[in-house]
Amino acid sequence: MHKLSVIAVAAAVATTVLAGCTMEPWYHRPEAPVSQSFPQGGVYATQPVAAGANGQNGQAAPSANGAAATDIGWREFFVDPRLQQLVGIALKNNRDLRVSVLNVDAARAQYQIARADLFPAINGVGTDTRTRVPKAFQTAPENPYSVYNVGVQASWEIDFWGRVRSLKDQALAQYLSTAYARKAAEITLVSEVADQYLTMLSDDDLLKVTQETLKTAQDSYAIAKAQFETGTGTELDLRQAETVVENAQANMQAQLRARAQAENALVLLIGEPLPADLPQGLPLDGQALLNDIPAGLPSDLLTRRPDIMQAEETLLAANANIGAARAAFFPKISLTAAFGSESLTLGGLFKAGTAAWSFVPQVTLPIFEGGSNVANLQLANVEKRIEIASYEKSIQSAFREVADGLAARGTYDEQIAALERSTFANQRSLTLSELRYRNGVDSYLPVLAAQTSLYTAQQSLVTARLARLTNLVDLYRALGGGWIEHAGETPREPDAPADYGAASAPAAASAATAG
Repeated sequence: MHKLSVIAVAAAVATTVLAGCTMEPWYHRPEAPVSQSFPQGGVYATQPVAAGANGQNGQAAPSANGAAATDIGWREFFVDPRLQQLVGIALKNNRDLRVSVLNVDAARAQYQIARADLFPAINGVGTDTRTRVPKAFQTAPENPYSVYNVGVQASWEIDFWGRVRSLKDQALAQYLSTAYARKAAEITLVSEVADQYLTMLSDDDLLKVTQETLKTAQDSYAIAKAQFETGTGTELDLRQAETVVENAQANMQAQLRARAQAENALVLLIGEPLPADLPQGLPLDGQALLNDIPAGLPSDLLTRRPDIMQAEETLLAANANIGAARAAFFPKISLTAAFGSESLTLGGLFKAGTAAWSFVPQVTLPIFEGGSNVANLQLANVEKRIEIASYEKSIQSAFREVADGLAARGTYDEQIAALERSTFANQRSLTLSELRYRNGVDSYLPVLAAQTSLYTAQQSLVTARLARLTNLVDLYRALGGGWIEHAGETPREPDAPADYGAASAPAAASAATAG
């Protein structure tokens, strides 16, 4: 009895060792190739919020109160009810996002296929073998004769070197990489809808500015024409006024085209025509987005940015593939067993004395493969180095996006305030120039210059307001925001399989073991 217990313990230990051993290299997360902190001071310092620049009726934008971007729901970040509804529609209908979800389903199936190879395959088998042998070797009363066989067959590769387990780990990492890609696609979609919606609002403002400019130009042209017809004005003044009208007409058509194309782009993002029952939205200068989201540290991006986690899972897949390539150099051990009933006649199956079984252990040792195993290992190592470079590049790109957003956030408010003062000055200059022209003090040339300057200043102001808002949206995305809908929600994990334990998570992957 004691001997049997020892054998049972030994078998259990052997099973544990075989199940846990792999030839994958020790995984060490590469060091982030960026500074330990984001740039500070100078243009990166957050400037005081200018009145009227961030909210409607001169009100300041709501504060993030120190909350990280990942803890702020997109419904709290985007206060425009029209925009909120558009984002919700896009998350349900966007076709690119649907493809990302289907890619996750496909990767999940691939992982389940690879994981199934860890277990024995059991099949029911029924055969009818017709055989003819030379008369000198004939033992059966009939020649040719049939052999009927019905039974159960099992086959299993003993994963002694961890080849199958490494392939399973590779499939799991690829699956999680696809899941993080879907998460990144969702965050990107939220920001794209917001950016396109804001672009459409800016086109509305530019169209309004162009319409006002055209009306002013037409009024001036009417005065110049009346003066020319009465002999008190020159044809030069008339043609200059006509030039302004025609240029404004051309700009009007360009703005109408841009506005229509912006709406088409938004329709594509949300996946359906714009609903007729959308709530009333806010104007461009009434959008109030959070502008004091803390950037944190660059290391925080490793757990906030799904695209970085996607790159690391791809790196882990390449690391696991090395284990499978290494294991290919060692013997492959497989067991095949069968049990059933065998008879020379179909009616004789399952009768007494027809039981049959077989047990076939097999060891396959690679001797000559034409260098394919060596090449596969070299390829696996090169692919890992490629994924390391891609992972580091994703960190650098994320660092640059956040740094650019911080630099822009610290300068746009002052730029908009200056452009507002410039627009007011140009408006006043146009009023004075028109007054002098109508009183015959000046020619039409100063009016023409003032109209052009005002139109340019108004366009620059609208463009700067749009750039400031889209920068805040993109900074929110760059810091990992846009995954949750309401503040206080627990960010959901991206479609982890049921048997996926904490030891497989990217944060714990640095402790991955090797055989």
